[in-house]
Amino acid sequence: MVEGFAEFEGDWGANARLAWDTIALEPTRGIPGWIVHVMDHGLLEEVAGYPPGSYRESPEQVYRDFQLAAGCCLCDQWIPTNPLTMSDDGFDSTTARGATTGAEATVVDGTVIDSPEAVVEHMERVLFPRLEVSAAEIDPGDDAAVARLIAQEVATQRFLGRDILKGPYGGFQAFPAFLYSTYGYEPYFAAYALYPEVMERCFALQANRAVRRNALSARAIREGGLPPVVRLDHDMTDSRGTLVRPESLDRIWFPYFARAVEPLLDAGIRLLWHCDGNVMAMVPRLIEAGVGGFQGFQYEDGVDYEAICRMTDRDGGPLMIWAGVSVTRTLPFGTAADVRRELRWLVEHGPPVGLFLGGSSSITPSTRRANVKALIEGLAHYRTKGRG
Repeated sequence: MVEGFAEFEGDWGANARLAWDTIALEPTRGIPGWIVHVMDHGLLEEVAGYPPGSYRESPEQVYRDFQLAAGCCLCDQWIPTNPLTMSDDGFDSTTARGATTGAEATVVDGTVIDSPEAVVEHMERVLFPRLEVSAAEIDPGDDAAVARLIAQEVATQRFLGRDILKGPYGGFQAFPAFLYSTYGYEPYFAAYALYPEVMERCFALQANRAVRRNALSARAIREGGLPPVVRLDHDMTDSRGTLVRPESLDRIWFPYFARAVEPLLDAGIRLLWHCDGNVMAMVPRLIEAGVGGFQGFQYEDGVDYEAICRMTDRDGGPLMIWAGVSVTRTLPFGTAADVRRELRWLVEHGPPVGLFLGGSSSITPSTRRANVKALIEGLAHYRTKGRG
């Protein structure tokens, strides 16, 4: 018998309790803050109350204490060492480069990926059999696997303490993905355009595996008493819109996406879509497939936040919105007054229930520290004062 989050019942701090109530779409006086993922080591140390150099020595402790100091109520993606990939000047040059981060050549399982045909050859020869085998190896009835998922969340929750609620993320989401990070943008999307039947086969096989994986995840969330919300994190848009024509997604991606997430939806788990780029063409399609909320938002790319917040899920209920001050416009280039103004706009036009506040994505080292501090102050204001 796995106790799961029952271990913490009756002992949650005020911030974690606020997160629980907001996930349940209950009316709340305050508005909870989602994790503020700052990658500036010095700022992490300053806000957390540590001397310079402490983050590299104890990244998990400093990162956690920063979140506590920033008033974080909910943390789903626990990535305390991620800022180590950044220096004060940006991306750490010692970090290994991949297919989409500047590698000189892309080689996958001994295959040089230099053409769309190379992508197809690798998929048919290596990837497809691998997906079939891995799907067969996942047993939704595997009690030990369910227990492991619950245990990893309990361990992280113990480390975070009782005032930050840990939500499911890593290992709890599976659905068909664009494989550009494996093959590189140009070869992969050329193959997508030239060989749609191969791409559809790839999405179908990914969905077969995802259905079984998500059945395990759904069991872990329900049996472990974890927060019933999962954020689906995969970039499928840029500033212009979808990376491929949305009509092609209707034919060869959305049917398999919808099938993949059915076990989570059947278990009453709310799904949120992470929004990078202009996702407006995808929003109604995602809602139709069962997505019940959105996180992120690049307003400067044409995302209509106000319109999305007025939408409902496919059952007619309110969407859950994890809104954020822009990390690509307002925080790096605006003023503290701009930060406060954008927070007020997010609150005034956000949904009446189910609203979290934070940054729209990761906050890079070049971001003005005064603006990040204004964000933290603003989050404290809305967390304690609410909409009043």
